[in-house]
Amino acid sequence: MMRSLRPSQTCLVLNAPPVASPKLNILITAGPTRESLDPVRYLSNHSTGEMGYAIARAAKRRGFHVTLISGPVALKPPAGLRLIPVTTAAQLERACKQHFPFCDILIMSAAVSDFRPRKTSRGKLPRAGGLRLDLEKTPDILAGLAPLKKNKRIIGFCLETKDWLNRAYRKLRRKKLDGIVANYLSKTHSPFGPGRATIALMNPDGKARVLKQRPKVKLAEDILRWAVRDTGKEAVPSGLKKKYKKR
Repeated sequence: MMRSLRPSQTCLVLNAPPVASPKLNILITAGPTRESLDPVRYLSNHSTGEMGYAIARAAKRRGFHVTLISGPVALKPPAGLRLIPVTTAAQLERACKQHFPFCDILIMSAAVSDFRPRKTSRGKLPRAGGLRLDLEKTPDILAGLAPLKKNKRIIGFCLETKDWLNRAYRKLRRKKLDGIVANYLSKTHSPFGPGRATIALMNPDGKARVLKQRPKVKLAEDILRWAVRDTGKEAVPSGLKKKYKKR
């Protein structure tokens, strides 16, 4: 059973902005969101939060100030960071808008539910007779943060089942990101859980570095080094060579 994070698990005061510091302030989102159908059932996805939590731990090891906005996961929060527990996409959106002004880099690894019920039933919906859902889109959080960006850096994530690199590039351009971490799902490869995964780190010009079947702890270090490149806080990773078709 998945357990939700509790406010008592936070390591620092939730709503206090980071103290001015020469260190980078990193805002990371992780895990899924849930959209309730009724008091018992909800819409969600298979995200476990493993990657976002690994990135948060890597950032703390490097001495950065870290704020982690986390959906409901079954993971122990890393020590020494600011933790913001959320459940729904709307809660995640509010938390991002509240803490984004104080960060230098946003790493948006949370898997936000794309749809939610227009209405949530107050009582458990009966099984008899079947069920027809009336859904609406959840907020596009990255699109909402774009006008507030200024000189901040935003790293997005995406998961595709086909044409993953071209679709990642289109999302990167559409949302005006500074980079995107592309994931793919197939019959032989799943990015979910604590195992190994294959990802691509894509720059705004479409150049991508594909990292094949690495443990998520290693991938988190790769993502962090790449995300903070050219800030003077970390070395630029090598291997950004292949350029993918732009559409």
